Amino acid sequence: MELDEAFGSVGQFGRSQKRLTAFLVLLQVYVACQSMLIVLVGAVPEYHIDQGEIPASTEELARHVRFADNFTSIATEWYLIRHEAYKVNLASSLYFAGLLIGNIFFGPLSDRLGRKPVYMSGSLTNLTFAVGIAIYAFLGYYIREWRFLAFVSNSPGVFFFLLSFMLPESPRWLYSQGNTAEAEDVLQYLACGNGKERLTIKLKPCAGTMKKNDSASGVLNLVKHPVLRWRTIILMYIWYVCSLVYYGLTFSAGELGGNLYLNVALYGLIEVPAFPLCMFFIEKSWSGRRKTTTSFLIFAGFACIFTIFLPENSGFFFSPTLLALCGKLTVSAAFNIVYIYTSELYPTVVRNAGLGVCSMTCRFGGVLAPFVPSMKTLNPSVPFMVFGISGVSAGFLTLLLPETLNKPIAESIEDLQGPVYQMLKNKKVNQLEENT
Repeated sequence: MELDEAFGSVGQFGRSQKRLTAFLVLLQVYVACQSMLIVLVGAVPEYHIDQGEIPASTEELARHVRFADNFTSIATEWYLIRHEAYKVNLASSLYFAGLLIGNIFFGPLSDRLGRKPVYMSGSLTNLTFAVGIAIYAFLGYYIREWRFLAFVSNSPGVFFFLLSFMLPESPRWLYSQGNTAEAEDVLQYLACGNGKERLTIKLKPCAGTMKKNDSASGVLNLVKHPVLRWRTIILMYIWYVCSLVYYGLTFSAGELGGNLYLNVALYGLIEVPAFPLCMFFIEKSWSGRRKTTTSFLIFAGFACIFTIFLPENSGFFFSPTLLALCGKLTVSAAFNIVYIYTSELYPTVVRNAGLGVCSMTCRFGGVLAPFVPSMKTLNPSVPFMVFGISGVSAGFLTLLLPETLNKPIAESIEDLQGPVYQMLKNKKVNQLEENT
């Protein structure tokens, strides 16, 4: 039988798949805590320097500085303030640099070794990430000692690592590699988990296995063909901006006035309505993928820009915090749409390569994001101006991309070339047939 037919017999989304999904959802809470760790572990409370002149060395600074709050962090322990403050941002940036390295090496590796072994070095989904941020803020509120907070936030990783050995390999990947018998065993495992009697599953031999140079040739096609090259450049910038603004605003939660833990929780929970909001708009004929992405990015950009014109003590409903939260909501919605939109813009033969390149560019935005809030030392309005200009520019660039709603997804690169290209191609083929 065909693979899709076998999935229908096993159960498309039975108890087995639900248990696996629940595991990945819980994993994302842990991933969110890792991504946000430096926001609280590296938080800088209000402080006072005893003498008027700023000490030049860290040792002198330690003798004269007095921190006012009741929590500890790496900043309070090692006096990472003033000329040493960049080290906090560097620690966060290195985390995203690690994600970038993982993206480069483990993405292609997952096509060769399988999804399960590579998963044990990373994560797969972005579900419940927003809730994970709020949970981390809750932990930080009750755990004020930074080492214990880091221990509690990191320790679930051991639990998830051990449970990872229980995950079955992807049947589709096994089948694509020609491992038909192993794919059949996994399907039997899923069927038993779904409460079905033992089925007789005999898959047809796979027509062709995945070639090792598929990813390399796919990336080459992105550069070689003008239509793909133009789309890739625009999408790379959009992904970069989404990551820069998303993580930049998240890290800015610690820079805003008010309760630090409430700010962090709000910056996570504000994303919860983003998913249903974007799902509503992208399916409407009057908005679609392109207009919705454009609108969300431009709205996020202007929300960030307008924060610089509002005073801090203007009340919550007219405060920079509310505008920044609105910006976080809309850039999060745009981020969700971009995953879908990008998949539909690339033809099937180069879709994995296109998504891989865009995802890699996204990590560069994450690497730079921690340093943007620290630009307030130049001027308090600079960070939000950077986020604002980035969001608005990416929004307008999105208008250069075609709409994909209710349009067939291209299977080959030739499908993107348009009717003129197809006519010339058919004419050339006919001439060759006549000559032969």
